[in-house]
Amino acid sequence: MSKDRISSKQELIPAQNDPVPNPFEGVDFAELELSLYRPRTLITIILSSLVTCMTFLALIPLFAVLWMLIWRGGQKLSLALFTQLPPAPLEQGGGFGNAIVGTLIMVGLAALITVPLGVLAGVYLAEAKGSQLAEVVRFAAKVLTGFPSILAGVFAYGAVVLATGGYSAIAGAIALSILMLPTIILTSESAVAMVPAKMKEASIGLGATGAQTVWMVLLPTAMPGILTGVMLAVARAAGETAPLLFTALFSNYWLASSGRVDFMQPTASLAVLIYNFSGMPFANQVELAWAAALVLVLLVLIFNLIGQSFSQPQIQQ
Repeated sequence: MSKDRISSKQELIPAQNDPVPNPFEGVDFAELELSLYRPRTLITIILSSLVTCMTFLALIPLFAVLWMLIWRGGQKLSLALFTQLPPAPLEQGGGFGNAIVGTLIMVGLAALITVPLGVLAGVYLAEAKGSQLAEVVRFAAKVLTGFPSILAGVFAYGAVVLATGGYSAIAGAIALSILMLPTIILTSESAVAMVPAKMKEASIGLGATGAQTVWMVLLPTAMPGILTGVMLAVARAAGETAPLLFTALFSNYWLASSGRVDFMQPTASLAVLIYNFSGMPFANQVELAWAAALVLVLLVLIFNLIGQSFSQPQIQQ
């Protein structure tokens, strides 16, 4: 190697004794201090205060409703509410145990109908990228998210109630499943799409078929996100009233009689009980409506918290 080349390389290498340049050289720290005399600082404080006030104003209706439910409904809470049947108009006491059972049964039946169909449709949408059929299904699912709930009840009334000749828990479950389906489809698609492509490629590289990859890799990995969507759909279905007015109607009796559960009869629900009792001219029924509203809100809150807990592992990934 020539001496000129060695000397040029030595010039490029900084000497060990050279002082390290100060990255804050030329920065005036006095200009960075918070001062109300500067317009940008004053504007920042004003806008931050405005956003904070608007946030508290937006929370006032929510906390007002919760406080009213706790104050009016909490006074009536007792064990009898969960074990007794709705009272007659002039009768005191009573409860809505049959409405709680009816709500859980109809939402459970709707979940049994919707979850397998919605999850499979979500897997198809996530895997069939570029397919014209997938685009049509995705568009239809997004349209169904804004579908009026009363129309789902009218559809179930014409398809099930008129066909079977009576109101029933099955008809109510079918109406609720229509409202649950788009939420489960879209959340399942998002959860499956978030699975890293390397995991699918590794499964296929080991000789697994497409069905085995979906069943043993995609679904277990995307399960937290899928369960989140299921819980959100269940929470929505539990609070619906209009579809059940056309399909399940209401009943003052238990769904089970003589040790046998009959799903093909009118079924009570918390939402319809609140609708019926809130307009009654009797104080006892109105108080039961407040208590039922509090119980329904607590049920929806529990479902949402469960869904949020399922979503935490998905966020951490």
